[in-house]
Amino acid sequence: MSRRTTITLAALSSGVALLAILAGTRAQGAPFADLPPFGPERGAALQIEHPFQSSEAMEAQPHEGRDGFDRERLWSGYDDWEPATAADPSSPYVYELTTRLSGPRCERCAKVSMIFRRSHDHGATWEPDQFLIASRINQWDPQIKVARNGTVYVAFLLLFRPGVTFMRSTDRGTTWSRPISFSGRGHTPAWSDRPALAVSPSGRDVYIGFNHSDSWIVASHDGGKTFAPPIQTSHDHRYYFHSAGTVAPDGSVSFVAEDYSQNYHGPVHIDVIHSRDGGRSWSTVRIDTGQATPRCGGVPGCYYGFLGPVGGLAADAAGNLLVAYNINHDPFRPQRLFARTSRDGLHWSAAAEISGTNPGVDNAFPAVAAGVVPGDFRVVWMNTRLGMWDTWERRLVDGSWGRAIRLSNRRHGAPYKHPHGFGFPYGDYLGVTVDADGKTFAIFGAGPNYNGPGGTWYTREAPDGAS
Repeated sequence: MSRRTTITLAALSSGVALLAILAGTRAQGAPFADLPPFGPERGAALQIEHPFQSSEAMEAQPHEGRDGFDRERLWSGYDDWEPATAADPSSPYVYELTTRLSGPRCERCAKVSMIFRRSHDHGATWEPDQFLIASRINQWDPQIKVARNGTVYVAFLLLFRPGVTFMRSTDRGTTWSRPISFSGRGHTPAWSDRPALAVSPSGRDVYIGFNHSDSWIVASHDGGKTFAPPIQTSHDHRYYFHSAGTVAPDGSVSFVAEDYSQNYHGPVHIDVIHSRDGGRSWSTVRIDTGQATPRCGGVPGCYYGFLGPVGGLAADAAGNLLVAYNINHDPFRPQRLFARTSRDGLHWSAAAEISGTNPGVDNAFPAVAAGVVPGDFRVVWMNTRLGMWDTWERRLVDGSWGRAIRLSNRRHGAPYKHPHGFGFPYGDYLGVTVDADGKTFAIFGAGPNYNGPGGTWYTREAPDGAS
């Protein structure tokens, strides 16, 4: 569910109707087999120089905002969409990815490119941007995780063929392994969409959930060097979007996915897909069902289904799971935000509404991260409680929810920024992570409407002792 402009039904040779969402920009250039090798010899990413940024976005040190968070900052002066972030649990390094739709390109880079950057000081300063991969195939849907040993793992989409692609770095993103894809010519399935990445704390076990309409999951148990063949976990021909995955300390793995009809109309189900045997078998638990999703309300470029349910999921250090998701139970009505917890991934608590009591407020795009101690979870999402879209954080600690904190707290810095928020979410997903000191980092896309141009914004919980 990335930046695509046409939604239609495509009939495969089997006669089964599957959703084909065509990218706004067509792929160009050489096939995947002709991509240059990546690794220590040729794997260093190319740096990018920014043409402009606002003075606020160029600040070397952020100003502290309210409620213990820095003021949000704009990543670049380019048209950036749908970001992700991950913090190293054992060092001060923090990493970010974004989907860049404008700006300079390397010789073999696509119009839509995955951009990577890193910070070595808990996000106080950032090194220059880098192209993650030199490919003429457009790239979407970034995912990023970091293991305790510092290995960085990424998954993203190279259109629908070769589709979901995986890379890893053992030197903090200076060089990257050769990309591995899981669909395309000679593969089953033939195409793939929307990856969700889950990595065990040790980095040994790597799982990627994705769809070929139905749900598929692939597993590695050697740190992402090799993967077993993908396993199909659903057979109902609905369209699954895996939006988050997590590996608990006991090795069990869970994904949250939303399954839609092929045209987005009708009920939407929230599923947790769970394995306790290293991904050899999977169980699917339906934890909620929503009705027809909200319409776009005339927002330029927005298609029906864009504001549909999304789930966030994380496991804490004790193996407790928390899932958060937006859903409505009356057709076309604004969606509320709910959270559930589980100790085993199969049995879930009753839903707790955490978005507030106003039924007219839209809620969308939640993400979840676990803190460094058991019972600590951070939920970041967007809603319209102030009359425009904003990004918020709310924290569960030892069974009690704290109040919501507004993260999108700059009143200006872009034409679509206003005192009460921004025009529209820019991307189907946002990101949240917690660093080694227990501090929250959040990243999200904001724009005037679906068409943009917009930008990637980020903030962090202020370090201890910051003024």
